[in-house]
Amino acid sequence: MSKAIATFSPDWVSPPGDTILDLLEERGWKQTELAKRTGYTTKHISLLINGKAPITDDTAIKLERVVGSTAHFWLAREAQYREGLVRITERDLLKVEADWLKELPLKDMIGFGWIRAFADKGEQVAECLRFFGVATVALWKKEYGEPLAAFRSSDKFDKHAGSVAAWLRQGERCAATIKTGPYNKALFKNVLDDLRSLTREPEPDIFVPRLIEACANTGVAVVIEPAPKGCPASGATLWLSSDKALLMLSLRHKTNDHFWFSFFHEAGHLLQHGKRLRFIEMEGALSNEHEEEANEFARDWLIPPYDARTMSTLGKSEAAIRSFADRLGIAPGIVLGRMQKEGLVPWSSLLNRTLKVGYEWTHGKSP
Repeated sequence: MSKAIATFSPDWVSPPGDTILDLLEERGWKQTELAKRTGYTTKHISLLINGKAPITDDTAIKLERVVGSTAHFWLAREAQYREGLVRITERDLLKVEADWLKELPLKDMIGFGWIRAFADKGEQVAECLRFFGVATVALWKKEYGEPLAAFRSSDKFDKHAGSVAAWLRQGERCAATIKTGPYNKALFKNVLDDLRSLTREPEPDIFVPRLIEACANTGVAVVIEPAPKGCPASGATLWLSSDKALLMLSLRHKTNDHFWFSFFHEAGHLLQHGKRLRFIEMEGALSNEHEEEANEFARDWLIPPYDARTMSTLGKSEAAIRSFADRLGIAPGIVLGRMQKEGLVPWSSLLNRTLKVGYEWTHGKSP
């Protein structure tokens, strides 16, 4: 994780009058001279220079003729000044909402490059609102806090709903950059057959782009993003529109058997459950009918029930497990993970080192 550098946001803004004064100084003019040449009163010129009077279209034309530059320049300068005043006022108002930042995994959001760091609390609140795409903290609670309430099945999640919200929002942002075809359930299901063999590819640089492309063609945007501190999620699915779904993975458990089981588990949700539902797989969450159905889908898709009966005969032989995986066309780590889940091989087995592939998030975030 890279060290964040706070962005400087000045609490002042320069009025167009500063530029006017510079030009008057170059010419050796007093404000009275400018008043005479523009036809304005000296009082109006004073108000103009102090930012009390706005630069109108008429004023911009006169300034163009008298002191130079273009009317467009003066109008743009005025607009920037007024916007700056509004931003400073808004930033001061947002400082009152600074406690909201404590609900978010701010350090990780900055470290992952999701948002910029600001020294000013009000500007940091504004940056986080831009990240979530909402105008106020109250709207954030309605858009993200309330929908996540249904998933608060453990104390751990209850304390870190903001972390889950941030992770899901990053998924939405990334999915928006993935061009997908319209969702096609039959096509997506067919693609899953091809993806079983992709589990045998150990290099993420190779299989991740292929996974994303294959699913995008069926209307499913696959996003893999690290989970920030406080987010116990390993995967999630939600519908961004009737024709586009988000399938998100966090690489929480960092081995290929967990990664691929999570992927097929989420795929099971998309294929078997309604478009109005969203699913978040979280450590410590209570199971339910939908989750059991998705677990069964992933389990049987990777290792069909008929073949699964053979696993009890493999013992702890690395050669036998590899041979069985080769016959099924899947990674041997997936077979080992299934055998461990069913108590056929201990979780502490040395086979973890030789049969499973481990992943780590690097500085650039690719696993």
